Amino acid sequence: MVKVYKPGKVALLLQGRQAGKKVVVIKQLDEGTKERPYPHAIVAGIERYPRKVTRRMGQKKVSRRSKVKPFIKVVNYSHLFPTRYALELEGLKGTVANDTFKEPSQREDAKKTIKKLLEERYTAGKNRWFFTPLRF
Repeated sequence: MVKVYKPGKVALLLQGRQAGKKVVVIKQLDEGTKERPYPHAIVAGIERYPRKVTRRMGQKKVSRRSKVKPFIKVVNYSHLFPTRYALELEGLKGTVANDTFKEPSQREDAKKTIKKLLEERYTAGKNRWFFTPLRF
């Protein structure tokens, strides 16, 4: 089978609380693990997208509206829908691993670093499609 979910690939979640949200694959596990014997991926996505910004808004309002709320999750391949888009986020690869999900403090630290990286990416104006909510 062709490897569709490589690190950096953007996908859509189809099931669960974040269904319809865009995610980026951080790590793929095609063979599965002992506790999860099915093919799955570790993903980071946007729970709350940044709001619309116009020219008339001041700097303070723009910075408030540019906030992103991220989430990290382990997702079965059958609940992901691949897209043609990709994000080249080198900083994400080291932040989330299998053991990150075992302790809540590690999870929160990973979310904070992901939030910082995604907000930098958004303010730089790169990957605009990723930062807009899916319309359906």
